[in-house]
Amino acid sequence: MSSSRQEMSTPRQETTKVDLGGCTVTVPKGGLYNRFRMETDLDEVARDPRVSGVDFFRRLPKTRVDSPIGATLTPNFYYRISTARLTMLARSRAIRARLPEELAPLEVAPGIGLVSVMFFRYDVCDIDFYAEAAVGIAVKPARHGKLGFFDLVAALKNEHLDSYVLSLPVSTEIAQVRGHDGYGFPKWVTALDVDIDAHRTTARVANDSGGTDLSLSVPTPAQDIHRGGESVSSLTSYTSINGAWHSTLSQTNVLSAGTARLPRDVGLQLGEGRMADDLRSLNPIRTVQLDVMTEGQLALHMPVPTSVQSR
Repeated sequence: MSSSRQEMSTPRQETTKVDLGGCTVTVPKGGLYNRFRMETDLDEVARDPRVSGVDFFRRLPKTRVDSPIGATLTPNFYYRISTARLTMLARSRAIRARLPEELAPLEVAPGIGLVSVMFFRYDVCDIDFYAEAAVGIAVKPARHGKLGFFDLVAALKNEHLDSYVLSLPVSTEIAQVRGHDGYGFPKWVTALDVDIDAHRTTARVANDSGGTDLSLSVPTPAQDIHRGGESVSSLTSYTSINGAWHSTLSQTNVLSAGTARLPRDVGLQLGEGRMADDLRSLNPIRTVQLDVMTEGQLALHMPVPTSVQSR
């Protein structure tokens, strides 16, 4: 691990118990959630040397809403994040077998869709440091009408993606409760390490016995620097909460990112576990793109009811 990354790593902290929608979860004592309960002081965050600025968040006022985890503020702010995504081709037949019947795969050619493996490191956020990983499927926007050409172009350029997530392990209790109970995502807690810098991207998800579920090691693509607010992408994820479809919007303020098409030297290991099983079930054909963001920011909105067309 590089020395700069060591400086950014979160040290071990004392913890305290808090109530979240009737669940008791452990959070860092004196951390952002313990002190602010999502109503974080942006001026204080701006003084954190890991955070490049907070202007992106000042333009997104929070709203108090009711949710399955009780009253909460939305969006959830992530002030410094890094992410990696491997995008792969897979046959639509295999994809449809894993999708709810109301959703359809986004196809780049007849019978060929897109699936991805993603890793996230959230260094500074309203619910404190955690890591996350996902196996997801690119889907057609769940609105009435046919998919337009510009929907496909925007998706392939990562400007706006619609997805359905099969697995989403996280490294902390509060992230699991908020994500599972509040958003309807398939989240569980496990040992999970994500390390992303300008030279290399590595990640490992542990299974229930401590072995490897899924891991990645790959050179980080050359990074392009963006001014805050210059490159903002969005992702809409679909989940079913109490039998009703919801959509969750996340907006990413990209500060430093790069892409490698048909990437080489991709060390993706599938071990034994829920993520590996989900990816195997999709039977990916070929890795076509690697996207790595070494620095960015994120606003994650609470899910809202949505109309999903029957197919």
